[in-house]
Amino acid sequence: MNPLLDFTGLPRYSEIRPEHVTPAVDQLLAENRALVERLAAEPTPPTWNGFAQPLEDANERLSRAWGQVSHLHAVLDSPELRAVYNENLPKITQYYAELSQHEGLYRKFKALAASPEYAQLSPARRRIIDNELRDFRLGGAELAPEQKARFKAIQEELARLSAKFEENLLDATNAWSKLVTDESELAGVPEDVKQMFAEMAQAAGQTGWRLNLQAPSYLPVMQFCANRGLREEMYRAYVTRASEFGPAQLDNTPLIDQILRLRREAARLLGYPDYAHVSLVPKMAQSPQEVLDFLNELARRAKPYAERDMQELREFAAKELQLPRLEAWDVAYASEKLREARYAFSEQEVKQYFQEPRVLAGLFRLIETLYGLEIREAQAPVWHESVKFFDIRDRTGQLIGQFYLDLYARESKRGGAWMDDAITRRRKGQAIQTPVAYLNCNFSRPVGGKPALLTHDEVITLFHEFGHGLHHLLTQVEDLGVSGINGVEWDAVELPSQFMENFCWEWDVLKHMTAHVETGEPLPRALFDKMLAAKNFQAGMQMVRQIEFALFDMHLHYDFDPDGGKGVLALLDDIRRQVAVVFPPAYNRFPNNFSHIFAGGYAAGYYSYKWAEVLSADAYSLFEENGVLNPEIGHRFWSEILAQGGARPAIESFKAFRGREPTIDALLRHNGMA
Repeated sequence: MNPLLDFTGLPRYSEIRPEHVTPAVDQLLAENRALVERLAAEPTPPTWNGFAQPLEDANERLSRAWGQVSHLHAVLDSPELRAVYNENLPKITQYYAELSQHEGLYRKFKALAASPEYAQLSPARRRIIDNELRDFRLGGAELAPEQKARFKAIQEELARLSAKFEENLLDATNAWSKLVTDESELAGVPEDVKQMFAEMAQAAGQTGWRLNLQAPSYLPVMQFCANRGLREEMYRAYVTRASEFGPAQLDNTPLIDQILRLRREAARLLGYPDYAHVSLVPKMAQSPQEVLDFLNELARRAKPYAERDMQELREFAAKELQLPRLEAWDVAYASEKLREARYAFSEQEVKQYFQEPRVLAGLFRLIETLYGLEIREAQAPVWHESVKFFDIRDRTGQLIGQFYLDLYARESKRGGAWMDDAITRRRKGQAIQTPVAYLNCNFSRPVGGKPALLTHDEVITLFHEFGHGLHHLLTQVEDLGVSGINGVEWDAVELPSQFMENFCWEWDVLKHMTAHVETGEPLPRALFDKMLAAKNFQAGMQMVRQIEFALFDMHLHYDFDPDGGKGVLALLDDIRRQVAVVFPPAYNRFPNNFSHIFAGGYAAGYYSYKWAEVLSADAYSLFEENGVLNPEIGHRFWSEILAQGGARPAIESFKAFRGREPTIDALLRHNGMA
């Protein structure tokens, strides 16, 4: 049997082959299309059980099968898999575009919404129907036939361009490497990182130290390497990936222009002035101007702190590091040196205490304390030998959820960190389907026979992705369309993830998750106090950088004309002049690797990180007021936020938890800007 067509349990990753993809996709699409036509043609009035439920069942099978293919494309790419992925992506996109424009289905959903049954349905099911009607309108269901055809063609082309954008970035990242044969060129680079470089060289049949542009290699060089020439060389390679400075076939510049034009055209077909307005329809924010006002107000508050941070860094670099002119490739290095001088500790010193097994044990202990749950390693077929699998159970031993953990960087895996859903919680007859999540990071793997070591920033990243995972896994909703992260407004989806980051600064959490890799000693309280003192080190610089990206994204999709005389880079320069304190060299091609907005779901939505951070900081302040490890507040957070999924508007869930509207105060206080 084709493993992609088996929905009885977990994905059969050890058996899935590229040749399984096309037959599975073709069979599921044929079955789904036949069902859609039968449901649309039914002469009887639509009911939830007779109409909405069978459609949901069929689409779940397709999304589970294709989800496994998409996941493998992201974490274990190969030429064969990429070929079948790109061959089938247009078919999938076409199917969903057809569905969202299907007049018969649209009529049925409208009839269901107008029927007496609607009032009797649960709030979750009513919300699913309301969301469906909204998505039909956004999918072009109300367009004239020739406009529908054009809209569908645009959706297919956008899906292809987004996939190509991500592939170009992965290939451009993997295309660069450098062999260092003289160890003195790596002065300042930590020993464990050099050992990783040596093992990478050995694996490539070389002698020396092999560097690449993946995060575990690039970031330590920028932060610690005293060799300014090497930092500049790597910086240039990194910020020009997938641009005109590399192979033409990997240049994302023309893709950016095409994506922006097509998004604008699609928005205008739907009767909106620009793509930003379309993007915000299902979000909390009401208009592009509201988002811009929010970001500009944050920038106004943060910029004085950012300017102070930058001035201190320039003065320190000139006086202590003999760098009279601070360049972009000096910023991370000079910042690390300033942190060491001011707070008397280095990132590298801290990293020795965060062994991966201890960090995971501490994270799981936190979940146990807050929610009364138990996490244990379990068995499942996986796609790579380094992937782990876990069960989450409640106090009675009942299985609540399961997740895969794929922590290490590799050439076949896209960059960054992300959570995705494998299986979603829902009721199936008398049973509840157990939700399953993927948690993916790009950390350094273990070297020299020791456990993998995480920087404190990487610990924060792990907690962040785990917060997304809990949002998916701890839902109590029994209907697929609003279960877990489904149906949650995009600008609220970061609330549980950013909320989890706060615990990485709590002594009562950290003291249980550290052990020095050589001595086994826990993190000393004195070192933690230094970390805490340095918590808001350069917080102003970090905040204006995020605001820069968010403003760039919003303007790009709101009031930027892709056919005007002004280019994307000129827009970015304008925004930097307003908010930035770090100005990169002219060859920097940041847009070409901004996959969040060109290949992810964040187009005209990157502001969500800051928007949700207001919610998460304010939510966390209730823990600060009542004890950060308070199980009672933990259960309230679970029941009012995590459990609710998308079954009600996010602002209602927030107010049910916090007892009031959100305020910006906690965010500014957490960033030392109160």
